[in-house]
Amino acid sequence: MSLKTVGSALTRTILARGNGTPPVARSPKVNGLSTSCSLLADRQQGESHGHPSDRPTGDAPPPSEPPHMRTAADKKRAPEPVGAPGVPGVKKRSFTSDAATANERTYLWARYNDMKRLVHDLIPPGACKSLNSAAIYANNEVNLAEVDIYGFDYDYTLALYSDALNIMIYNTAKRFLIEHFKYPEDIHKYDYIQNFATRGLHYDIQKGLLMKIDAFHYIEPGTVYRGLRPVSDDEVLQLYGGTFHVPLQQDSGFYGKGPKVKQFMDIFSIPEMTLLAVANDFFITNGIDYDPVHLFKDVSEAVGMVHLKGYMYKWVMQDLDNFILRGEETDAVLHRLVTHGKKLFLITNSPFSFVDKGMRHMVGKNWRDFFDVVIVQADKPHFFTDCIKPFRRLDDNGALRWEKITSLEKGQIYKQGNLFDFLRLTHWRGSKVLYFGDHLYSDLADLMLRHGWRTGAIVPELEHETKVVSTHKYALSLTWLQALTGLMERLQTHRGTESKEVFQEWQKEREELRVMTKNLFNPQFGSIFRTCHNPTYFSRRLSRFSDIYMTNLSCLLNYDQSYIFYPRRTPLQHEAPLWMDQLCTGCMKTPFLDDMSIIR
Repeated sequence: MSLKTVGSALTRTILARGNGTPPVARSPKVNGLSTSCSLLADRQQGESHGHPSDRPTGDAPPPSEPPHMRTAADKKRAPEPVGAPGVPGVKKRSFTSDAATANERTYLWARYNDMKRLVHDLIPPGACKSLNSAAIYANNEVNLAEVDIYGFDYDYTLALYSDALNIMIYNTAKRFLIEHFKYPEDIHKYDYIQNFATRGLHYDIQKGLLMKIDAFHYIEPGTVYRGLRPVSDDEVLQLYGGTFHVPLQQDSGFYGKGPKVKQFMDIFSIPEMTLLAVANDFFITNGIDYDPVHLFKDVSEAVGMVHLKGYMYKWVMQDLDNFILRGEETDAVLHRLVTHGKKLFLITNSPFSFVDKGMRHMVGKNWRDFFDVVIVQADKPHFFTDCIKPFRRLDDNGALRWEKITSLEKGQIYKQGNLFDFLRLTHWRGSKVLYFGDHLYSDLADLMLRHGWRTGAIVPELEHETKVVSTHKYALSLTWLQALTGLMERLQTHRGTESKEVFQEWQKEREELRVMTKNLFNPQFGSIFRTCHNPTYFSRRLSRFSDIYMTNLSCLLNYDQSYIFYPRRTPLQHEAPLWMDQLCTGCMKTPFLDDMSIIR
């Protein structure tokens, strides 16, 4: 059963538990905020359904009579004052309620218990097992029958790497930091911390802080780290002028590189983030004064040296079985596409010798026969924006040829170049081209925004994330978190002393649920796709720069060549909602009519 199905079932149950009377008819004089949905019956608050709870229960006071049951005398009211001067006819509204003041605590906890029973009754074990890490998810509609040309990046696209590579990058960069940049020897004592950092985090260069930011440029509370230690929310507020917001001019630029804040979008950046955290932690722990800006620059250069000096390429080529994962699936994907008459091309920043060795391992010595064009050391993202740098052909030994390139021929290897010449020579344009890559900025952004190609993002983290989302614990916790949030939203018009005490308890439970669901993904930073309730900065870029996304290329094997990917229609906040994540804050967006009866 999917979350959507569970949501519909929960909504039907809420409707079915009403008092059997039809919804109160709307009147032009009745508050326009009232919902069109029948809501949870107020007359059942005191009933016990046998579900254990340590919360107070009891009979709730009867709700106020609906408008059509009021007497004529009740309908006679004194004229209500108008609003602001100069705005005649606009009635002043009161956003407080004295409903159920006779026993506020009992009334609110009865609502709480009834909603909790519904959530526990309608989320059976296995309710969310329909999520599949081998699925392809769509941000935009894509018809594979219209795609004739498939393009690929190499690293973390055609070739997936084990975590052993991250450990090697971390250890070597740490050694460079000590030997080349003369950092203290004791930093050697810090081993690589697996699963400390996640992709898509931001790093404040001047403050030395690693953090997760949402799609609206707000820092998620509880996800700010200085070194290996969390920074309290109060301190974060002090550091950022009393707000969790990071201004646009300070945030990372289009390619994730800003003057004060950098976003780590690359999977290769995980060991860099870990080394930054470790180095910061060393200086803080030992009370050594240091400049965070210098530290960031030195760590970035140390990690860059691992790549520039070719260490990573050497390690992988010497032990392909240890570092490359799922190579047989890459072979199967290429065979299938070529069998169906698709044209293939490769554009990568890696050198030919490295790509050749890896492709021979995964596909075989004739791997070049699959590709109509192969481009290495392309210097992405500049490859997609530069219109000057020419193509150079490599001979079979990897040496550069000097002749001018007037065509891109199958079986040949080309270096550098630019996309504008690529388009001119191949005539491959628009939505008939689908290009896959792991880096949202360097691989996909320009192709989608400037050139209209279809794009597919490779997100290996999906495998872990979908497993977490599919657990009963997560489904139950998230559904109750949503239900409790909706309950607080609807009943916030009760503002007596007892009501405030109840709401403080509910708010505390809500925060505990948020932390618990976050920790199921990653104890430090949570899911790479969500903050407490918003999409992350990474998630928003994923939906902006990729038409489809998946765990790895082998997911293509689960779909035929005429398959159409349809994005799911997710509700806007104002739309009529019966979706799961809108169950309690959409369908029941406003408080019950009785709770809102004082508002006019």
